[in-house]
Amino acid sequence: MSTATTTVTGIHHVGVQTADVANALAWYRAFIGAEPAWSLDTFSELTHSRLPGITRLVEIRVGTLRLHLFHRPGRPPIPPTESLVQFQHVCLAVSTPADLEVLRERWERLYDSGEFTFALNERSTPIVVDAEGVHSFYAYDVNGLELEFTCVPGDS
Repeated sequence: MSTATTTVTGIHHVGVQTADVANALAWYRAFIGAEPAWSLDTFSELTHSRLPGITRLVEIRVGTLRLHLFHRPGRPPIPPTESLVQFQHVCLAVSTPADLEVLRERWERLYDSGEFTFALNERSTPIVVDAEGVHSFYAYDVNGLELEFTCVPGDS
């Protein structure tokens, strides 16, 4: 057995399955300013074996955050009361508590606009502050993926 170590330097991207790439792309553009970097509509045998039915993938970026939006038929999102082995949420960091307020207000405005189709009919949570001074709120993206937005004091 080898004793060599490998250092993981971070997350390269998060894959987000969607039944409507155009809706998801428009929402992520309006919500966090993400822009498309590249797209694919031809996939390897390995990709088809891991993601049967995939027809399109678009990488979107904002800052160093990369999301891969991929079109693939699937089941509707799981309501938050059920528990399955899955990623429960993705947490995105912001610099200040004021940034959280801006994001939450923007999320609410986009949700109320009727411009986007949301898989889950659930509003964002209020911003809360825990005993350590961490500010955060939760909201679903248009596909039903739960997102946490957080500001950790002294985190840079």
